[in-house]
Amino acid sequence: MGNLLAYSGIVTKIRAMEAKLLKPEQFEAIANMGSVPEIVDYLRRNTAYAQALEPLTDEQIHRGNVEKLLVQSLYHDYTKIYRFCGQAQRRFMRQLIKPYEIELINYCLRIVINHYRHPFDLNYKRDFFDRYSQLSIEKLITSRTTDELIENLKGTEYYAPLKKLKDSQDVTLYDYDLTLNLYYFTSVWREQKKTLKKEDFELFKRDCGSQIDLLNMQWIYRAKKYYNMKPADIYLLLIPIHYKISTDLIKEMVEAPGLDEFQALVSQTSYARHYNFAQNLTIERMYADCLHHLYTIDRRRNPYSIAAVNSYLFFKDEELKKLTTAMECIRYRLAPGETLAYVGGKTNDR
Repeated sequence: MGNLLAYSGIVTKIRAMEAKLLKPEQFEAIANMGSVPEIVDYLRRNTAYAQALEPLTDEQIHRGNVEKLLVQSLYHDYTKIYRFCGQAQRRFMRQLIKPYEIELINYCLRIVINHYRHPFDLNYKRDFFDRYSQLSIEKLITSRTTDELIENLKGTEYYAPLKKLKDSQDVTLYDYDLTLNLYYFTSVWREQKKTLKKEDFELFKRDCGSQIDLLNMQWIYRAKKYYNMKPADIYLLLIPIHYKISTDLIKEMVEAPGLDEFQALVSQTSYARHYNFAQNLTIERMYADCLHHLYTIDRRRNPYSIAAVNSYLFFKDEELKKLTTAMECIRYRLAPGETLAYVGGKTNDR
């Protein structure tokens, strides 16, 4: 009864928002379109993105501007949910904003490391971050070097891990990205254990733990396939948390002599139970499909819980990635079937 009372308003709001997410047949229609303006026109006439895309003039319709407004629609949904949350749920939602913060820091790092001429086009994020984030876009956009950027993060939780890394030698953008990811998962795991009630923490642990397992497998796979990395270097990439995959099995994967042996070990995990790598299913696709399945099941079994918030924001983010991918495929004139293959051919199981 306590959870029902605490989450009834949130769940009612989220169900109304979820009903407006794109359906598989709408992605099929989008995949058959011939240009980004055609997609924008379709989204304006047939979907909940009409209001988000309304400010665009015909001259402004190109992928970059569309993506910015789509991101703003995610922030708008976050805000609507946040307003319905009580104090405990708001603490949880402040943890969910961390991936947005890390994405922003990574973007800024790319700008200063690569010395882009017109770097910081972040005004579309400013209102949201000023309201909900510990990061100051105003400070970040003044950065012209890595040292300045990290100093401008002073006062945030990201300053200490990045400052420690900055003082090392031969640091690359990849090193910063890895440090932020490792910091995020270890810190959010620790914080949610202190913040959430037992039932909600079990749900969080299931979803976050599974994501960590899947990411570790994905990173091992990429390290072997694309970079031919040695086991000692692969271990440095991995998040030091094990959920359903034992330490011994991770060790076997890292030290597997080739991709065939690695995939044989992956097939022993519960995540690979319904997947056939012989049918060209990639480990990246397995990652996305497993998380999609987990969030869907959690929402159905525990409708009045953090699963309602967690699953909606996941599905929304998943939808935006698919829309962005579809626009890119159409820009490069891929066939509709190829475009659908890239976006996974489905949205959520509502």
